[in-house]
Amino acid sequence: MIQATDTIRRPDEVPGVGRVLVVIPTYNEADNIAAIVARVRRAAPAVQILIADDNSPDGTGALADALADSDAHVQVMHREGKQGLGAAYLAGFDWARERCYQAVVEMDADGSHAPEDLPALLRAARDADVVIGSRWTNGARVVNWPLRRLLLSRFGNLYARLALGMPVSDATGGYRVYRLSALDAIDLASVCSQGYSFQVELSRLAHQAGVRIVEVPITFAERERGDSKMSPRIVAEALWRITTWGVQDRRQAVRRGLHGTPTGQVRWP
Repeated sequence: MIQATDTIRRPDEVPGVGRVLVVIPTYNEADNIAAIVARVRRAAPAVQILIADDNSPDGTGALADALADSDAHVQVMHREGKQGLGAAYLAGFDWARERCYQAVVEMDADGSHAPEDLPALLRAARDADVVIGSRWTNGARVVNWPLRRLLLSRFGNLYARLALGMPVSDATGGYRVYRLSALDAIDLASVCSQGYSFQVELSRLAHQAGVRIVEVPITFAERERGDSKMSPRIVAEALWRITTWGVQDRRQAVRRGLHGTPTGQVRWP
């Protein structure tokens, strides 16, 4: 017999986290979307999935609609044209907030973020505000990446950590869990970047907001089908923005020191 003090968990809730929405942005991912959705459904049956499609010319949106028609756990957001990864995630955050989810997951559609790692990230979210699926912490693996990409990611994350003073080993990583309370603590209206720099910017804002961030090792694999969205322009934008933020943060720290303003404390595991 259930007592009045017992907690009754809904079938669409993850223990210790609540209702979770996995946001999967897509642009020309027709070869991958069905497989990634099936893997998410097997790995974490309680979560809901939102496919945010930027009007893909290869028919990804129609495939997403078919998946949603056959599975109540799948929803689709159709967006007007290619607007970028950051804009897709920000729209997904708003979708989750409007529908009273407690946590949002960022996940790529190309299979590089293994859905089989999602349960570990969600377990970590029980005691954290932000969980980063890290490629560069103990126990992580990176599969089938060329040396150039390995060095680029390593250098980019080292530079972000040093320039911004964040104790995060994978600030560019895009496999994440955000509690809605953490997103509410971040000034999302100020976010202005895309791609690599979008993830770095959210890491920086979360760190500055003092939310609890943890990193969980993942297995990251290079996509097998479709074209990568990485480009020299995205890399250049990230480096330029990180440098600009680093200069801004140091100037603000100097001003706080001159005026005797406390800098606050950041919780860290």
